[in-house]
Amino acid sequence: MKKHIKVLVAKPGLDGHDAGAKVIAFGLRDAGMEVVYTGLRQTPEKVAQAALQEDVDVVGLSCLSNAHKSLFPRVVELLCQQGGDDILVIGGGNIPKEDFPFLRERGVKAVFGPGTSIAKVAEFIRKEVKA
Repeated sequence: MKKHIKVLVAKPGLDGHDAGAKVIAFGLRDAGMEVVYTGLRQTPEKVAQAALQEDVDVVGLSCLSNAHKSLFPRVVELLCQQGGDDILVIGGGNIPKEDFPFLRERGVKAVFGPGTSIAKVAEFIRKEVKA
């Protein structure tokens, strides 16, 4: 049995701004989770590969480049194809609320927008990983 929930925080696509992803990564670490941060400009293939290699419970995707409708579902698809269908995938960034249902239908369990507290994200992750 794992001691801590393990989260991979990733920035897929060509987005060059990662301050929010770093805040989430440090905040979840401070909330007692083990966090792996992949850095900027990751392909969906690299994100899925890292998630499987690191044996994570959660993949947190961050996108500010408006490519979330292609990148996030692609990560979910790759995880499912490679046996990671039990990995919780969540998203965040400047994502329009009208896109939330589209992402949920494609396997992104939740989307957190700007201003969401770390405590709310951590609580959601704990609840979902236990379930």
